[in-house]
Amino acid sequence: MVISTPMKIKLIIFDLDGTLVDSSVDLTNALNYAIEPYGLEKLTVTKTISLVGEGVTRLIEKLLGQTAADLKDVVLNRFLDYYSEHLADFTVPYPGVRETLDRLGDYRKAVISNKREDLSKRLLEDLELSCYFDFIWGSDSVPEKKPSPVPVLEMLKKVSCRPDEAVIVGDSNYDIEAGRAAGVSTVAVSYGFRNVSLLQHADFIIDSMKQLTAKLDVFNAH
Repeated sequence: MVISTPMKIKLIIFDLDGTLVDSSVDLTNALNYAIEPYGLEKLTVTKTISLVGEGVTRLIEKLLGQTAADLKDVVLNRFLDYYSEHLADFTVPYPGVRETLDRLGDYRKAVISNKREDLSKRLLEDLELSCYFDFIWGSDSVPEKKPSPVPVLEMLKKVSCRPDEAVIVGDSNYDIEAGRAAGVSTVAVSYGFRNVSLLQHADFIIDSMKQLTAKLDVFNAH
């Protein structure tokens, strides 16, 4: 069933990794490939999840630390070369994502990821999810990235939408901070990459994407 108009909320902004898709294994494999020649400890999926969220450049910086900072460019390039060829080897949409997107036909929908735009678009295309979104933006689509409100504010301008007509859905405190600073409603997902303790400032926390439509009903009723 497609939700019908009239609605207060007109735009839903989604985070990508940890929200729409579980990309943790492919990210871990790419990182381990990138660092393999340099004697760094192999990463587990749990460790990778603790590092992601601020974009790949910052991820590599955190991984290398000060002692190996001079390797940043070569490790970053190794990561991007490998990851671009293995974007969706193991990455899958979270349960309920595709069904929920099917139900949100009357809403405009966008992705704002801290993954680079070309990788975000290709991943969603590979998973046959790109058709659901009006816009897919990454860390390099606008001058700043989450937790800055700039990408959210720029998206609002792009779709001619007021802050009170939009909601952002994400698994990270970066998503919630960006949304709150931009004045949009916020929904956190508890199943993603970040501990739920970091998400307490969201308007709602949901345990499955299938619960999103009920929260939208609440926003639309106000």
